[in-house]
Amino acid sequence: MPQSSITKRQSAIVVGGGLAGLAAAVGLAQHGVRVTVLESRNRLGGRAGSFTDPASGQMVDACQHVSMGCCTNLAHLLRTVGAGHLLAPQPKLYFVTPDRRTSVFKADPWPAPFHLGRALFGAHYLTPLDKLRVAYGLAAMLWARPDADPPLLPWLLAHRQNRRTIERFWGVVLTSALNETVDRVGLKYARKVFRDGFVRHRDAFTVHVPSVPLGRLYGDELRTWLAAHDVEVRENTGARRLAVSPEGRHTEGVELRDGARLAADWYVLAVPFDRVADLLPPELVAREPYFAAAGNLAPSPITSVHLWFDRPTMALPHAVLVDCLGQWVFDRGEVAPGEFYLQVVVSAARDLRGLGRDEIRQRIVDELGRLFPPVARAKLLRAKVVTEHSATFSAVPGVDRWRVPQGSPVANLALAGDWTATGWPATMEGAVRSGYLAAEALLARAGAPARLVRPDL
Repeated sequence: MPQSSITKRQSAIVVGGGLAGLAAAVGLAQHGVRVTVLESRNRLGGRAGSFTDPASGQMVDACQHVSMGCCTNLAHLLRTVGAGHLLAPQPKLYFVTPDRRTSVFKADPWPAPFHLGRALFGAHYLTPLDKLRVAYGLAAMLWARPDADPPLLPWLLAHRQNRRTIERFWGVVLTSALNETVDRVGLKYARKVFRDGFVRHRDAFTVHVPSVPLGRLYGDELRTWLAAHDVEVRENTGARRLAVSPEGRHTEGVELRDGARLAADWYVLAVPFDRVADLLPPELVAREPYFAAAGNLAPSPITSVHLWFDRPTMALPHAVLVDCLGQWVFDRGEVAPGEFYLQVVVSAARDLRGLGRDEIRQRIVDELGRLFPPVARAKLLRAKVVTEHSATFSAVPGVDRWRVPQGSPVANLALAGDWTATGWPATMEGAVRSGYLAAEALLARAGAPARLVRPDL
C-alpha cells in the first residue's frame, strides 16, 4: 500500500498491545508513521493471547478465540503481517447433545441465505415444529430495523419461540458469539450475529480456528513486519497516565510506571474499557462525557478449562455442546509426547462464580466423560482453569450509547478497543476494526485521510 503524505518524522505511541493496538499500529505504520507500542505484559495479544504454562513450559491460550468468514478485517490484518496461514477454516461444525448424538452443520453449494437451510432442518436436537419456529424467528429478526434494540428474550417470546428453541438454538449461538446470555442481550447484536454470520454470504459462517496457540499469531511474522515498518514494541512497559494539556486539547506525553516519560505527535489509547479512566487525568474524565462513557459498560466473564490427558479422547476437531455446562470443546491434539490437550470454553460464566477451580474442573471432566467415552477412560495428567472476569462488555439493550467513536475530543488522541463504536460486538474482528478506525481518525486529523477498514462480505 502506498504511503500517504505523513512523513517519517511524525510519530505515534500506542498504549496497549492487544489486537486493537496492533491494528492501529499497523494502520499508522503503513502510512509512514513511526510507531511505538507500549504493552504492560511480557506478551502481545491482550485477551486474545497466550501465556506460558509453568508446569510444562507450553504456550497456552487464556481462552480459545475463533474467527469467521465474515471477519474481514481480522483476516486482512493477519494477511498483511504474513500470519494469515495460521488460521484453519472449519467447513463443518459438530453439534453434540448429552445423549451423544451429533449433527453436522455445513453449507450446501447454494446461494445465501439458502445455503444453510438443510443444515438447520437436519438438527436432531430440534423438533420439526421447533425448526419452523426458528425459521419464522429468523425471518422476523432480519426484517427488524437495524437500530432496534429491545431486550431479546421478550422479543423472542413474542415471535413464537419456546423454551427449546431459545435454549437449543438462540442461546447456543448467541452465548458463544456475544459472551452473554439470551436474557441479558438486546436485539441489535443478536440480529447482527445472524445477519452477518449466517445470511449475507455463504462463506460468512465458516469458523476459522488458529492452528497454533494464539501467541503465535503475534510471533515471528508479525514482529518481522513491524520491524520492517519502523514499529518499536516495548513489552513489560506499563503506562501510568497520559499527560494532557490543562485545557484538555492536546496530549503531551505518556508517563510510564517506572517514572519515565515518552512523547509523540499522535497517541492511541487501546486498553479495556475499565482501564480508560485510570489512564487519563481525573478532571478530563469528569469534564468530558466522551471519556466517562466507558464507565457505564458492564463486563461479562469467560471461563476456559484446559485439560491434558494421556491419550486421544475425541474423534472430532471440535464440538458445539447443546444443553451442557460448556459451550465449545476444542481438541488441540498431541501437544507433547503422551499429552493430548482439550480446551473447553464456558462463555457468560456468571453461574460459575463461587465455585472453586477444582469443582469447575471436575464438572467439566465429568460432562466430557458422559459425552465422549474415551475421556472417561483416559487419565487426566493436569488441568488449569482460567477465568477472565472482564472478558468482554455485556451487549445489553441500548449498549451503543456508551460506545464512543475512536476520534476523541483531545486533538491528537484516539481510543481503540472492541468496546468502542465499531458496529460489531466484542470480538477479535471488532478489536481490529477499532484499531483501523483509530488510525483513520488520526490520519484524517493529520491531513492524510486513508481508508483502512475493509468492507463486509
